[in-house]
Amino acid sequence: MSDFKKDIPYNQLPLLPPNSNLETTEIFKKTISASRSLANLNGAVINLPNPRLFLDTIHLQEAKASSEIENIITTNDDLYQSIVADKKFDDPASKEVISYKNALWYGLEILDSRPFITTNLCIEIMQRIKENTSGIRTTPGTTLSNAKGETIYTPPSGEEVIREKLSNWESFVNENDTLDPLIKMAVMHYQFEAIHPFSDGNGRTGRVLLLLYLKLVNLLDIPAIYLSEYIIENKTEYYKRLRQVTENGDWENWIVYMLDMVEKTANQGINQLKRITELMDQMSDEIKNKLPRLHSKELIEIIFRLPYTKRQYLIDEGFGTPKTVGNYLMELEKNDLLKSVRVGKEKLYLNYRLMDILEGKPA
Repeated sequence: MSDFKKDIPYNQLPLLPPNSNLETTEIFKKTISASRSLANLNGAVINLPNPRLFLDTIHLQEAKASSEIENIITTNDDLYQSIVADKKFDDPASKEVISYKNALWYGLEILDSRPFITTNLCIEIMQRIKENTSGIRTTPGTTLSNAKGETIYTPPSGEEVIREKLSNWESFVNENDTLDPLIKMAVMHYQFEAIHPFSDGNGRTGRVLLLLYLKLVNLLDIPAIYLSEYIIENKTEYYKRLRQVTENGDWENWIVYMLDMVEKTANQGINQLKRITELMDQMSDEIKNKLPRLHSKELIEIIFRLPYTKRQYLIDEGFGTPKTVGNYLMELEKNDLLKSVRVGKEKLYLNYRLMDILEGKPA
């Protein structure tokens, strides 16, 4: 756009809504298919016997992927072991991923009692992701650079300017208008990243806000979707299309990209849920046949809540004494249903077939 210069603070970032056609034929067609996929995912989740069973795992996978976009890398083993094991992990990447998941859960709780996305909520989410008390950027000099160290974008500067942009963004997000909510989601995400209100944590905060918005507008009763995986797989295109909105006002290609993200991740989510529920049924039958005295719905849910489990989880659910539940877990391992892993002085038990699904391994 004519008033954009990459090395000058973009204080003239246009306010929302954009002065552009956001409902082109291409956008409209993609909105229909994305909405259908999202509705199918929502139906698949709410029709589960226990819709909240997989939430911890799903949100940790989203947190892991979102953090990976910022080059915060951890493995599934390190992540889940750091949650389940008593041993305190020093893996900073796992800690950041867990902070992201906690920030998402905090945002969802706030929406239940106060169904609005506000500037203050954005700040609170960022503070939980970063585990600090920072707020809106107040010092000048923030720039975004490419891999070569070249400045590609300079966000708005000055707390008053940033808060003005956020106030406009907040009104746009929460107002009841005729714009399709998925189109609005794409617009709000661009604008938040362009405002870049914080010194750090903008990308992850912006991606938490995507999930909160899907819940806010009742497109997902339970936000069980890994949007960030699509961005990882199409990272170059993501940043390219963000820049094209800034530099050329190209909203159509950006919105289509975001709608494609929703459609494909929703379809992947449906397939993954299908594989997990089929595995639950399969393992339930195996336990019923091999170890009938151990079989119960509660036991199946414990070993599917997270890929790793331990004796304390069974004790907490009333399965017996430490010795009794230890024997149960050893029997499950002997029958190739779980695999034990030593973490420090503690023994964890891995549902290795569930982990294979989470890591995208073929059936």
